[in-house]
Amino acid sequence: MMLAQSIRRTISHLSPPMCRPLSARIVDKVNIEVQPAQTGADAGAGGAVLTFPGVWLRDNCRCPACYHSSSQSRQLDWNHFDPGVHPLALHVDAAKEQLHVRWSDAHESSFELDWLRRRSFDGQSQSAYLNDFYRPRTSHWAGAQFEQIVQRFSYDQVMSEDEALQHWLKALAVYGVVLLNGAPLDEGVVRRLAERVGFIRRTTYGEEFIVQAKPGAKNYAYLSLPLPLHTDLPYYEYKPSVNLLHCVVQTQSRGGSNLLVDAYHIADRLRQEQPEHFERLSRTPVDWNDIGSEDGREFHNIWRAPVICLDADGNYTRINHSVPQRDSHFNVPLGQVLPWYESYARFVQLARGDAYSFKTQPGDVLTFNNLRLLHGRTGYDDTADNSRYIVGAYLDWDIIYSRLRVLKKRLSKASGTAAA
Repeated sequence: MMLAQSIRRTISHLSPPMCRPLSARIVDKVNIEVQPAQTGADAGAGGAVLTFPGVWLRDNCRCPACYHSSSQSRQLDWNHFDPGVHPLALHVDAAKEQLHVRWSDAHESSFELDWLRRRSFDGQSQSAYLNDFYRPRTSHWAGAQFEQIVQRFSYDQVMSEDEALQHWLKALAVYGVVLLNGAPLDEGVVRRLAERVGFIRRTTYGEEFIVQAKPGAKNYAYLSLPLPLHTDLPYYEYKPSVNLLHCVVQTQSRGGSNLLVDAYHIADRLRQEQPEHFERLSRTPVDWNDIGSEDGREFHNIWRAPVICLDADGNYTRINHSVPQRDSHFNVPLGQVLPWYESYARFVQLARGDAYSFKTQPGDVLTFNNLRLLHGRTGYDDTADNSRYIVGAYLDWDIIYSRLRVLKKRLSKASGTAAA
């Protein structure tokens, strides 16, 4: 008995590890199940099986007749596409790690295993893609947490190093605010920073704008009075996404401090603690407006949207808030007016109580998410010897996310790791 056990142990020790080759099979006539190759202990454990809908694979055929490689675009003829198409036969090339499919419409397709892996329908894989490569998952914060969440980067490094640029944009996407330090004291900083990412966003106030006390100011921000918490340009359907505010000269008076609030955190509190207020502020459309002129051009901007804007999944897409720039028109049923005011007052009260106050210094560039954060300013004394001079500009998230994905692929390739 002991001899037999010893022989089995010896055979097991000398035998090569178990090997399961790449394989595939048709499931329920319409799906394709792919089993990647496995060796050793993994071969007997079942491994990660990849299952793909046949119609999706046919839609994503990579052959020259269906896919234009240089533009990375489909050219499949959807005028004649049959959503009932299904696989008839499969062939696996284990050496090249390829899956070949013959379809019911007489077409044939080939797919690389690595390409399939990165598009897995597994819930964990999809979640990782959506919360990292597509758009990093946001992390909401209370005002008391500001110093723990805010990240600071060197302006020079962001301008010269792709890794620093990626870290800045990723932190901006996750937390909504980042400080850059050490920028030169000239008016071209925000333009150069915007062009490092993509390009600057123009509004009715131009591409760059100067925030300073001005006689006869036509915008509330161009006063030295306290500036209430707000988001910029809520009266735009396509609202500028990210503020770049470069401090060139800072007032030496006691005022002039920045105020910041994560409005997603305030909305979280309302959703949890007072859902009736959350429902009103996320469903009641508000008329936001801006009337004026800039550089000889008159404008009258209006956009109707709730304070809290949500997508189909209930995720925040933008917060609109600006007491001075709510229109005197309020196009809702009469009975909804007073309840909305009660809910809005609660929102403003919570936001003001959570505001974090700090003062940027010359060379600082405050960058923050204008769709998410409320910002304001304490009042200050403005004289010829004691002024405040901020240069601002906007970026859009579409441009930022695009840049982040390009950087992720580039840096992943350089380090030898895979990116989506």
